[in-house]
Amino acid sequence: MSFRARHLLGIDHLAPSDIVTLLDLAEDYVALNRRTVKHSDALAGLTQINMFFENSTRTQSSFELAGKRLGADVMNMAVAQSSVKKGETLIDTALTLNAMQPDLLVVRHPHSGAVNLLAEKVNCAVINAGDGRHEHPTQALLDALTIRRAKGRLQRLTIAICGDIAHSRVARSNLLLLGKMENRLRLIGPATLMPAGAGEMGVELYEDMREGLKGADVVMMLRLQRERMDGGFIPSEREYYHRWGLDADKLALAAPDAIVMHPGPMNRGVEIDGTIADDINRSVIQDQVEMGVAVRMAALDLLAHNLRAERGRAATGIMV
Repeated sequence: MSFRARHLLGIDHLAPSDIVTLLDLAEDYVALNRRTVKHSDALAGLTQINMFFENSTRTQSSFELAGKRLGADVMNMAVAQSSVKKGETLIDTALTLNAMQPDLLVVRHPHSGAVNLLAEKVNCAVINAGDGRHEHPTQALLDALTIRRAKGRLQRLTIAICGDIAHSRVARSNLLLLGKMENRLRLIGPATLMPAGAGEMGVELYEDMREGLKGADVVMMLRLQRERMDGGFIPSEREYYHRWGLDADKLALAAPDAIVMHPGPMNRGVEIDGTIADDINRSVIQDQVEMGVAVRMAALDLLAHNLRAERGRAATGIMV
């Protein structure tokens, strides 16, 4: 097995072989999840704690379901409503967690780098469920699995990532992953919503959506993150939809068999037309949700395997 990471904090540290290993195992869990009996004992005896410093019903539910289907004891901590409100620091939280002896820790945090800091202070395996504008690795992995299943491969595709890229950790993780797999990447959106240094990322930049979509195999739409905007990033939502919202006319410029993706939740009529989102012949948005559970099961399984191996070596005094 090529996947030897202790934590899953981002895509940056993963080799292409790690990504393939994780996606291949996720395929097994897609099959398991479609069976009548959906349980495995891969995490039997282990404790998984989901700590969400930001609300996210979709991602938290996906991780909770993944852990339970693998037989873990799963606990959700509503951190945003408890100790942090009373002034506890992230380090205090880490020490408290360590005392509970968890094996797997799933963390979402509004600040970039906070999950990495937490991982340095605890003794268990940590999965980044999204930190600030930094990374959202399991979203990129589930997107990759969805693309591979829909297109039959994960290389040599033209992939357009469209919309609010500046505020998107999903875009960052996808750029890293899809770039490692040798795809042609395009970023499409208004200049005000492009990340700093976008011109140095080795991708193609388009402000004109119609030009950027020409011949694309994959069209990945991003949510307009109004809650992260404190200024005039767009003239109006009506104007934004007119220029950068995905509708049938713009989609017709992509490849005839192009698929449409969105990480959710969607702003219908802002970044995407509702009829496009619901078109089962083009949209794979519901497939992304299904693949999310399978990818998170694979990530939990691989990290648990490595954790058990590490503890086994420590118990027998073997140094690595």
